[in-house]
Amino acid sequence: MMPTPSPRFGTLLDLGRISNLPTVWSNCLAAWLLNGGGSWPSFMLLAAGATLLYVGGMFLNDAFDADFDRQFRPERPIPSGKIAERDVWWMGGLLIFFGWLLLFLLGHTVALLALALVVAIILYDAIHKRTEAAPLLMGLCRFLLYLVAGTATFHNVSEPVILHGLALAAYIVGLSFLARGESGSGKVTLFPMLFVVAPLVANLWLNPSRNLLSWLASAALLAWLIWSVRGLAAGAKLNIGQTVAGLLAGIVLVDCSAVPDLTMGMALTFLGLFLLARLLQRKIPAT
Repeated sequence: MMPTPSPRFGTLLDLGRISNLPTVWSNCLAAWLLNGGGSWPSFMLLAAGATLLYVGGMFLNDAFDADFDRQFRPERPIPSGKIAERDVWWMGGLLIFFGWLLLFLLGHTVALLALALVVAIILYDAIHKRTEAAPLLMGLCRFLLYLVAGTATFHNVSEPVILHGLALAAYIVGLSFLARGESGSGKVTLFPMLFVVAPLVANLWLNPSRNLLSWLASAALLAWLIWSVRGLAAGAKLNIGQTVAGLLAGIVLVDCSAVPDLTMGMALTFLGLFLLARLLQRKIPAT
């Protein structure tokens, strides 16, 4: 048997679905700001740990799905022979371990919540192809990331972090239900959209006295949602892959609009993350 060649860098980027990393960083930044902020070196440690957890989770996702992909997605890195399955297993495991280790340095509370996040990630990877509840698990992962980022500030979690984290989780549930139809007919029902608009409802309900930039961010989120699902009202078939990719990039706008006292610097940072997500999606599939 010929040995599997060493994977190219592009293969590793594909396995890690790095086009979604800007949304992980925006999750961290929004929860960090909602809970009062803190030292920026600690934030960088938080972002690094979250990055390793996400990428490791995506590696394990392909490892768990190897048999499914051999049958239905032969272009994926493992079935196409670009990387050995065993290598994906150990790399994913190491990435998750070192990601948790970095978060452990931020305190015991962060470490415990990060451990819960690790469990949720692995559980999702292991069973998402076999349960209709997979979108709920995906939403739970993002909610736990909000809690991890919030506790990394002052080791407790404020009510805005929890409530905006739940709104984000609902958004993730909605787009995950849409993503499950990616290989289907392209028909979309109204049901998932009830979840996707949850962040807008949260913004109106939780802090109607937010500043102008925050309101503009909410307006930008609404406009992006309408653009992403623009064919829905007419009952047209949508390209589900493009729709889901747009909604995934929209996570950054969800995070930006959640911050009630948004500054110009922070708004530009979120905008940069959004544009980066869209740029990366041109090179590496988001799903």
